[in-house]
Amino acid sequence: MMQDLLILGIESSCDETAAAVVKGGRTVLSNVISSQIDIHTLYGGVVPEIASRKHTERINQVIRQALQEADVTLSDIDAIAVTYGPGLVGALLVGVAEAKALSFATGIDLIGVHHIEGHISANYIEHTELEPPFMSLVVSGGHTHLVNVPAYGEYEILGRTRDDAAGEAFDKVARAIGLGYPGGPKIDLAAREGNPDAIAFPRAHVDASAYDFSFSGLKSAVLNYLNGCEMKGETISVPDVAASFQKAVVDVLVTNSMMACEEHSCKKFALAGGVASNSALRHAMEEACRERGIDFYVPSPVFCTDNAAMIAVAGYYEYQKGIRSDLTLNAVPNLPLGER
Repeated sequence: MMQDLLILGIESSCDETAAAVVKGGRTVLSNVISSQIDIHTLYGGVVPEIASRKHTERINQVIRQALQEADVTLSDIDAIAVTYGPGLVGALLVGVAEAKALSFATGIDLIGVHHIEGHISANYIEHTELEPPFMSLVVSGGHTHLVNVPAYGEYEILGRTRDDAAGEAFDKVARAIGLGYPGGPKIDLAAREGNPDAIAFPRAHVDASAYDFSFSGLKSAVLNYLNGCEMKGETISVPDVAASFQKAVVDVLVTNSMMACEEHSCKKFALAGGVASNSALRHAMEEACRERGIDFYVPSPVFCTDNAAMIAVAGYYEYQKGIRSDLTLNAVPNLPLGER
């Protein structure tokens, strides 16, 4: 029966090597993540070549551990779901090659999963009552997507970033104010000691598309402010800069998301992606939804950042629809959402 299906998920799109076993699309039996943050912190960001090498070193270990923690063997697995895009091509190739090898050796069905679809599906893990249709905002280091989800596995992109993704902007601003990498958690922490109204940073809106995002102008405004203070010999309050920048990002994300919910008469909203761990964004989005009578969903932080449980969940719903991948499956670093 479908509710007993066991999906092995594999995720290696960036700098986390992850494997998980999920039962029936909602119950996580194991979720193993081997992070490379400590390594890439030395370089101020992810180094693709290093990420790929570390995935190669660790992927067999994390899969073995995921199976052990779930108390299953490969012979118990019904399908293998793997991220095949978007992401760093070298990193993706490691996961895809591993999944294909396991599928070939065992005869287990293979399912290629879109990374953003995985992030959206993470909401199903802890919110068993959540079912489409709903609106979702995916915010991460590489993506900012506002997505209408009319049914399982169906996605309509309403808005996306025209330049920097929200998480990318966090990383760049964090580096500029001396907080280092990874920028998101460090800005979140610093902002708690600052005044979000101390500096009037711009809120960018794209005239041609009301749902699209743009954060490069905001990033430039922060850099200009820092340079101006330096030229004038003025003291820079890192907490105030962090809080003011964070509020500018959050305001735009909330405004566009709520506008989409209202114009599409949507009463369910799901936040997803690594930046969904940001405390200010979670609070502001929850408040905005509450004021409008919209049910709000967001995963726990461990399921916001890259993990394999979300890939297994997305794979489960693809499996239900009869979708399978063959051994020609390849990494697609710029894979658009909704395409296979």
